[in-house]
Amino acid sequence: MAKKNYKVGIVGIGAVGTEMIKVLRERKFPVSEIRVLARSERDEEIAGEKFHVVEAKPEAFDGLDFAFFAGTEGAKGASKLYGWEAVKRGAIVVDNGDDFRMDPRVPLVIPEVNGEALKKHHGFIANPNCSTIIALMALGPLHKVARIKRLVVSTYQSVSGTGREAIVELENQAQSYAGKKPMIAKAYPHQILFNVLPQIGGVKREMPGYTTEEAKMLFETRKILGDDNILVSATCVRVPVFYGHSEALNVEFEKPITPEEARDILAVSPGVHVVDDLAAGKYPMPLDIAGKDDCTIGRIRIDNTVKNGLCLFVAGDNIRKGAALNAIQIAEALTYQG
Repeated sequence: MAKKNYKVGIVGIGAVGTEMIKVLRERKFPVSEIRVLARSERDEEIAGEKFHVVEAKPEAFDGLDFAFFAGTEGAKGASKLYGWEAVKRGAIVVDNGDDFRMDPRVPLVIPEVNGEALKKHHGFIANPNCSTIIALMALGPLHKVARIKRLVVSTYQSVSGTGREAIVELENQAQSYAGKKPMIAKAYPHQILFNVLPQIGGVKREMPGYTTEEAKMLFETRKILGDDNILVSATCVRVPVFYGHSEALNVEFEKPITPEEARDILAVSPGVHVVDDLAAGKYPMPLDIAGKDDCTIGRIRIDNTVKNGLCLFVAGDNIRKGAALNAIQIAEALTYQG
C-alpha cells in the first residue's frame, strides 16, 4: 500500500482520538488529509489544530486510506456500526475498541511483538487492550526465548483509561479536597482520589469472579502470542493516576531464564527501556512514562514460588503506546510493506 500521502480518518475526538492526531504529526506520517468523524458535525480545536468535524456515517469514509476508530472503555461501539462499512469503501480500519479483538478475521497486533500477523489482515486490524499491550511489550521478547506457561498479573491503571470524564473527575476531587468541599463521584461508583478500585469493566459471566478487563488479558495474550495453553490470572485495579498504567507480572516459563538474561534480551528489544536499579531507587513509574513512547521494565528478579519463574514490573502510557501510538505503528507497518 505504498503511497506518497494517505487520507486518514479519526473516528472520535476523546483522549485517544486527540492523541492519534498528535502522534500522526509527531511521527510525520504522510497524510494529505485528516478527516475527523464524530456523532455531530461541528468545528473543533483538537491537539492545537482546527478541524471541521463531519458526522460519522457510511459515506463519510469514502476516499479514506486508513480509518482509526478511537474508542476507549468509556466510548466504544462506533466500529460495530461503521468498521466493516469503512473497509467496503476502501479504507483499512485500525480499531482501538474491543468489539472485534477476538474475531478470527481480525489480527490483534502489537507491531513489536507479532507484526507478522498483519500479513493476514482483511482490511480490519484491532489494537489490543492497553494493559495487554503494556504487559506484552515486556513479555513478548521473553516468550520468544523461554515460552510462557503461566502469568499472574496485577495492574495499577490510570483514570485516563476510562476517558476524559474520569480525568476531570480526579482533578475535581483533588480540588474539592484542597478546598475542604464534598467530593462527587460520577465516572466511578466510588471516590477515586486517595483510593483504589479493584474493578475495571463489568462482570465476565463466563468467568465467575472476574471482570471483563481481566478476561481481556487472558484471551488477548493467547491470541497475540499464538498459544492457547498460556494460563493467565489477572486482577485489574484503577488507581488515582492521570496517565500511565503499571503492572506487576509473575511469570512461569517453560525454560529457565535468569534475571540477567531477561535484562539482556529486553535491553535490545524495540519499544522498551530497562530501568532496574533497586538500590538507587530506579524502577518503572507512571510519572516518568506519561507522554513517552517506550514502556519501562524493572524489578526483574527470580520468582521462587514456581519453577523457571521471574517477577517484573512494567509501566507504559496507556493513551500513547497503549492506544494511539500502537494504532499509528500498525499503519506505518502496512505502508512499509508496500
